[in-house]
Amino acid sequence: MRQQRATAPRTRSAFLTRFAGPRQPAVTYAIIALCVVVFIAQWITGLGSGPVTRGLWYAGAYGYPGQYEPWRMLTVAFVHGNLLHIALNMYTLWIFGIVLEPMLGRVRYAVLFVLSAIAGSVGVYLLDSPVQPVVGASGAIFGMMAALLIIQRHLGGQITQLLVLVGINLVISFLPGFGIAWQAHVGGLVGGALVGLIYTRTRSRSRQPLQIVLLVALGVVLVVAGSWRVFAG
Repeated sequence: MRQQRATAPRTRSAFLTRFAGPRQPAVTYAIIALCVVVFIAQWITGLGSGPVTRGLWYAGAYGYPGQYEPWRMLTVAFVHGNLLHIALNMYTLWIFGIVLEPMLGRVRYAVLFVLSAIAGSVGVYLLDSPVQPVVGASGAIFGMMAALLIIQRHLGGQITQLLVLVGINLVISFLPGFGIAWQAHVGGLVGGALVGLIYTRTRSRSRQPLQIVLLVALGVVLVVAGSWRVFAG
C-alpha cells in the first residue's frame, strides 16, 4: 500500500505574532488524538487490509459512479500504514500545529487542515492510478507548510529556512522505494497555499465575510475536482 509520509525538523515560531488566537493548540491535539484512536482501531482489526483501514482510505476509484464516497477525501488523513508512519506524521503535525493554531485561531486552523487534506486527495485523484489506495495525514501537513510559507512571506518574515524545509520534504516525496504518495503532497501544497493566500488577503474585520465565501468556494471547487468522473459519467 502506498503511504504518505512527511518529516520535518523543529522550526521557529517567534516570527508569527500578528494573528491573535488561543495559546493552547487544542485542535492539533484533537487531530493527533483522533489519528491515534483510529490507528489503535486499525491495529486491532488489521492494519493493511482491516475493515477500519478499508473504510477510511482513499483511492480514485471511490470517485467513480456507483462508488462515490467523497468523505474519503478527508477520512484518509486519519489513517496510517504503520507505527513509524503515524509517528512521523504526528510529530510533524505537532511542530506546525503549535505554530499555526495559536496564530490563526482554532476555526481557521481547522479549516486549513480540512481543505489541505481534501486537496491532497484531489491530487491523488487527478495524478495517480484510480485503484491505488493511499493513507496518511501528510497531504494536510504539506498544506500547513505551504500556508505557513505564504503567511510568513506576507508578514515580511524570513522564509529561507521554511523554503528549504518544504523543498527537502518535497524531494523526499519523489524518492523511489519509499512508497510515498507525492501526488497527495503536491495537492496539499497547492491547497494549503491557496488557503494561506485567502487568509492573508482577508485579514481585516471588514473582509471576514469575503474570507468565508472564498473558503467555501475553494472547498466546493476541491470536492468537484475530486468528483469529476461522477459528473462526467
